[in-house]
Amino acid sequence: MKRLLGALLLLAAQASAEIPEAERRSGYHDMSPSVQAMQDDDMANPAMLWVLDGEKFWNQRQGAANESCADCHGEAARMAGVAARYPAFATDANAPVNLDQRINLCRTEQQKAPAFEYESRELLSLNALVSMQSREQQIAPPSDPRLLPFTQAGAEAFNRRQGQLNLSCAQCHEDNRGRKLAGATIPQAHPTGYPIYRLEWQSLGSLQRRLRNCLIGMRAEPYAYGAPEYVALELYLMKRAAGMPFEAPGVRP
Repeated sequence: MKRLLGALLLLAAQASAEIPEAERRSGYHDMSPSVQAMQDDDMANPAMLWVLDGEKFWNQRQGAANESCADCHGEAARMAGVAARYPAFATDANAPVNLDQRINLCRTEQQKAPAFEYESRELLSLNALVSMQSREQQIAPPSDPRLLPFTQAGAEAFNRRQGQLNLSCAQCHEDNRGRKLAGATIPQAHPTGYPIYRLEWQSLGSLQRRLRNCLIGMRAEPYAYGAPEYVALELYLMKRAAGMPFEAPGVRP
C-alpha cells in the first residue's frame, strides 16, 4: 500500500508540471496542410496499404491451432476502443504489454504460431487495422493499480536526462514545445497517431521505432524492441494524452 501511495504521489507531482489540458495538441496540428490532407484522405494515406494487408492477415487461419483473429474476435470493427486503452496489464505475461505484444501473445498462445518480428509487415499491418477501429475515440489508459509502478518508471524516463547530449524527453517536448528545431516545429509528443507512416521513413512504423529514433538523436543507447523500458514510456505517454482523440494510422513528416 505504501508503495502504491508513493507512486500516486509522484505521478500527481509530475502531472502538475505537465502541459495544461487546454494547451495539449496533436502533432497533426503542427504539420503542413498538404500532410494533414494526406492523413485525412484514406485514398491518399499510405498507411492504408498496411491496413489492407491487416484485413488479409486478420482472416487468415494460421499456426498449429489453424485459427484466425476473426475466429475469436469476429469482424475487426469489434476492436473499436482497444488501441486507445493500450498498453494494458496482461495477466498471462504478468506485466504490461503494448498492442504489438498483445497481438503476438494471441498468436503464440491461441494460434500456436511463432511470434511476428517487431516492425514486420505482418505485425504493423495487424496493429494498423486494430488501431484504425479506435479513430476519433478518446485515449483512455486503464485505471489498473498494477500499472502504477510501470507508469511511474515511464514518467521518470521521460524526465531523466540521458545520452551524450544530456537531454530528457521533457526538455524538448514540454519545455520547448512549439518552437523550431532545424525548421520543424517541436511537437508535444502525444502518441495519438501510431502506428504512423512517416515520410522520412517512407514506411509505417511503431511508437517504439520513434522512441528509438529519439534516443539515438540524444546519443543514448537505444533499447531492443519490446524492452520493458519502452512499454513503461508508452504507458506514461498514453496517460499524459488521456482524453485526446486517437487518429491512427497517422502520417507525419
